[in-house]
Amino acid sequence: MDKAKPFCISKREVWEAYKRVKANHGSAGIDGQSIEEFEGDLNNNLYRLWNRMSSGSYLPPPVRRVDIPKGDGRTRPLGIPTVSDRIAQMVVKRYLEPILEPVFHEDSYGYRPGRSAHNALSVARQRCWNYDWVLDLDIKGFFDNIDWALMLRALRKHTQCKWALLYIERWLRATVCMPDGTLVNREKGTPQGGVISPLLSNLFLHYVFDIWITKYHPQIRFERYADDVICHCSSEGQARELYQALEQRFAVCGLELHPQKTKIAYCKDSNRPGSYAEQEFDFLGYTFRPREAMNRKGEMFISFSPAVSDKAAKAMRGTIRHWRLHNRSDLELDDLARWTNPVMNGWVRYYGLFHPSVLQKKLRTFDFYLMRWARHKYKRLKRSRSKAWDWLTRLRSRQPDLFPLWAIESSVG
Repeated sequence: MDKAKPFCISKREVWEAYKRVKANHGSAGIDGQSIEEFEGDLNNNLYRLWNRMSSGSYLPPPVRRVDIPKGDGRTRPLGIPTVSDRIAQMVVKRYLEPILEPVFHEDSYGYRPGRSAHNALSVARQRCWNYDWVLDLDIKGFFDNIDWALMLRALRKHTQCKWALLYIERWLRATVCMPDGTLVNREKGTPQGGVISPLLSNLFLHYVFDIWITKYHPQIRFERYADDVICHCSSEGQARELYQALEQRFAVCGLELHPQKTKIAYCKDSNRPGSYAEQEFDFLGYTFRPREAMNRKGEMFISFSPAVSDKAAKAMRGTIRHWRLHNRSDLELDDLARWTNPVMNGWVRYYGLFHPSVLQKKLRTFDFYLMRWARHKYKRLKRSRSKAWDWLTRLRSRQPDLFPLWAIESSVG
């Protein structure tokens, strides 16, 4: 380590940060440089980055704005940093994470080591059985509206590290390069897509929400995954009072609850005879609602439980359509499996946790396209839809593990 440098950042830390960034892959930033291109002069690139960070002269370049389509026709803005900037952010993240992790609430699950969306979903399902009502929160434009002064105040509660605070403030203030090339200055928010953004957003909501609700509403249990939050309440009245209190709390902190997307839902099941207009909600790609289930005695009952949401299923069907399998008669069945299975395996692993049979049913689109592929591929099936379906049925029976969606067993979740 160079003793003449004002900041004690080791070369080893920059190297470890680079390895993490490489493992995460990611798109090129404003300079168009990929990970592979960065590695073309790796030693010099890492040295220059270390030299600037440890001397205090590192200035982050603008982040590249990319608009990702959402299921409702709108877009989600992402800010893509350059490879060098991602490595610099990872250096700071690796410093801060061990400090902040022990502080975070046990019911905060997003972007934390050893925690996952499945953990949050499992706890939410259990609590929906124990509490009658849910307040489903939707924070309007959360990442774009984080107050910088409040964020830095929260950071200073946990560290006085000058270089970490300096670079985080520079990242917050970094300009954004829009798709048309114009540079836009920001006055609040942290771009989604940055390495450091998830940690900062967790810290912000730790004080805005987690600590506040624990102090002022200790009887309320919740699950939070980044800015996706659900609160469990004992009565509709309690849920409405909490809604009003949170509106005020978020307003004080520069945030707003979405008036159409934030809702109160009744967790109806066989033990809850009441009936209300709102009896379902979405959380992390799953829809929680009353569903038929079977107990150990083989008796049917109504359970309030999650399964893949219509919104998530629609996005997956869109991907299947985009594959245009029916036009790939040049491929053999094994080729189709090698091409599509990595994606479908991801779907099954995530969305097949609860009620996997619902996932299988909602993605029957795949079978339709496979049947159309067979009619293009095999002359004997070309003129007969029924023969093509018979072929598909026999194939599924003979090779149930050929495609992940076929391997799903019917389950009550």
